[in-house]
Amino acid sequence: MVLAEVVAVMRPQEIEDEEHEQALERVAAVDVAKASGMVCTRVPHPDRAGRRRTLVWTVPATTNAVVELAGRLAVEGVEKVTLESTADYWRIWYYLLEAAGLDVQLVRAYDVKQAPGRPKTDKLDAVWLAKLTERGMLRPSFVPPAEIRVLRDYTRLRTGLTREQTRYWQRLEKLLEDALIKVSAVASKLTTVSAREMVEALIAGQRGPQVLAGLARGRMKAKHAALAEALAGRFDAHHGELARMLLDQIDALTAQTGKLTARIEQLIAAIPAAQGVDPDGTTGPGAGLEPGSPVMPAVDRLDEITGIGRDAAQAVIAEVGLDMSRFPTPGRLVSWAKLSPQTIQSGTKNRSGHTGKGNPYLRGVLGAAAAAAARTDTFLGERYRRLVKRRGKLKALVAVARSILVIVWHLLTDHAARFRDLGPAWYATRIDKDRKTRSHIRQLEALGYTVTLAPAA
Repeated sequence: MVLAEVVAVMRPQEIEDEEHEQALERVAAVDVAKASGMVCTRVPHPDRAGRRRTLVWTVPATTNAVVELAGRLAVEGVEKVTLESTADYWRIWYYLLEAAGLDVQLVRAYDVKQAPGRPKTDKLDAVWLAKLTERGMLRPSFVPPAEIRVLRDYTRLRTGLTREQTRYWQRLEKLLEDALIKVSAVASKLTTVSAREMVEALIAGQRGPQVLAGLARGRMKAKHAALAEALAGRFDAHHGELARMLLDQIDALTAQTGKLTARIEQLIAAIPAAQGVDPDGTTGPGAGLEPGSPVMPAVDRLDEITGIGRDAAQAVIAEVGLDMSRFPTPGRLVSWAKLSPQTIQSGTKNRSGHTGKGNPYLRGVLGAAAAAAARTDTFLGERYRRLVKRRGKLKALVAVARSILVIVWHLLTDHAARFRDLGPAWYATRIDKDRKTRSHIRQLEALGYTVTLAPAA
């Protein structure tokens, strides 16, 4: 048995190349800067067999110049163009070269630096990029199709405005603290209807604590005495003026966020891959919402996941796209999102490295979803509670976020799939009772006890 295992280990193992690792004959690379790009092409030499011809020149970063470059590269039969992801300056090159029908790949500057071999000049950088491209030594970054890029612009702006809105609420709370108004210590948050009406009354000149506390609604009415005590402060005219400005900014941001959400809904509904299918086979915007529909819209499928709401589902689609062929397995998607630790193996030793940074917008959405799921009585909530005991809160949240992303991959890969919660008892029903019993017996015997087992009555 041992000999067979040794032979199996010594047998050569075939490892297939990735698609981006194929050697190419005709390649181009662009070292991107703000106002221009250093372009390099490497093609077979027309006069000397077995040799390569390298051409390097500067192209302005303007629409007409890049379109002209695309035509020249197409005439030369360039098979792949590599761009280094420098800030946002790569976008004009990628969008226009892609629109011209060229195969364009975007690579991280970090990956290029890991393959040293030249001094640092723009010309030599471009040549080095081209050489790495023709040897298939660069891993391309994920750039979604145009329709997803447009959607991503809207969802990311909505995220930015939502964060800005949160900052204005925090400024308002600090202003109320300066006025000795402690309403946020009684109310759960300032965004409630009751708190908003109290602040509006303060701005309008009302100073009576009992009158202000009387504006409470719903469950806040039971806190009348505490509210009256918290509202007895020193709110003066300058506080009112500043509070009015802050509330106006919050209202403006709320209106803009609402417009963005409506536009995001329209954009997703117009994407065929995101549409559902009615029982009669009809597809299109609004299809798939009837009971018994074989395929639900993509947003509605993701909305069923514990911790994911409609806004989060839209943001996830904008970041990972709808075509999961870019990520052949859920592990590939999780690895791209940097939600799985690196595996570092040398000899007989194996250890885990850091997960990395990943896409900050996707990680933010999944992190919030994981935190929400952790508070629920569901499979994901139980997974968090099991892990947090031995791994800590942060690692447990990352593990739950990874589980959510795996679920997203399956729902986007199989359009007919639906999310079904396994329930919090899923782990308990899969315990190996014999193994658990042996483990407890060993622990008790190690403490000096003699164990006799008898079935429970």
